[in-house]
Amino acid sequence: MDVAIDGGPMEGTHQWVLRSDAASSVDASLSRVEEFQVLNCVHEAGVKVPRPLWCSDDHQVIGRSFLLMERVPGIASGHQLTKNLGPNGNSNLAMQLGSNLALLHRITPHAGLSFLAPQRHSPALSSINLYREFLDGLDRAHPVLEWGLRWCEVNAPDDSMTCLLHRDYRTGNYLADENGLQAILDWEFTGWGDPREDIGWFTARCWRFGRPDLEAGGVGRLEDFLRGYSQHSSVRMTMDDLRYWQTMATLRWAIIALQQAKRHLSGDQVSLELALTGRMLPELELEILTLIEGARP
Repeated sequence: MDVAIDGGPMEGTHQWVLRSDAASSVDASLSRVEEFQVLNCVHEAGVKVPRPLWCSDDHQVIGRSFLLMERVPGIASGHQLTKNLGPNGNSNLAMQLGSNLALLHRITPHAGLSFLAPQRHSPALSSINLYREFLDGLDRAHPVLEWGLRWCEVNAPDDSMTCLLHRDYRTGNYLADENGLQAILDWEFTGWGDPREDIGWFTARCWRFGRPDLEAGGVGRLEDFLRGYSQHSSVRMTMDDLRYWQTMATLRWAIIALQQAKRHLSGDQVSLELALTGRMLPELELEILTLIEGARP
């Protein structure tokens, strides 16, 4: 939205974005009002996000809940951001992404985000139980996913800490330009959990687009990303930690792929994109087996 305001403290021209609740959404998604509260919290913590302006859950305004935030320049397309990079990728962007994620992970549970479900058990085991429950309700068996869940269950970390997670922190969900990182987008899956979950998701092979050799989201080297992360966090990732959480990330994406395909096949939301997402499953299963095979017993 290009907005012109006459008079008052915000007089002048502005570039805004209006986000509203979708007609069909994933159950785990936050509402726009909840997302607005998250944006306020992370913006105050110094995380690079579009500045939140207002929100409303009065459906008489535009027919559904919505929020307004500033419009930020940059490119979000993963295929464009990972294109034409040298062997070391974009070290500046990788460090900025690591540093930004660490600022997010400094936010610990508090009353301001009371609508986010608290972690009552191990974050990893809670996710594993949720994924297994979904698989148990399907008509077809998926032995590779069951094997992966069992491996993650047996090897679940017992040293978890709890902080605020983005839960979809990856290339494709941020804006960047020639100056580097501009803003992190799409906060609808935010929740409490282990900070290593976000790192595993960001570095998983499925989010590197055309540059599988660049482990930091297809845009940079892992060491540059972790160097940026260490500027604001004392959390350290061992290679065993990384492989574990990358396996968890790939399992999660595989479950999402099945859920998306189910939405298409059931007629709930007929979509070529959802159908094609479901066809990614064999590739994700191969990656799960590869990660587990390379892990230390």
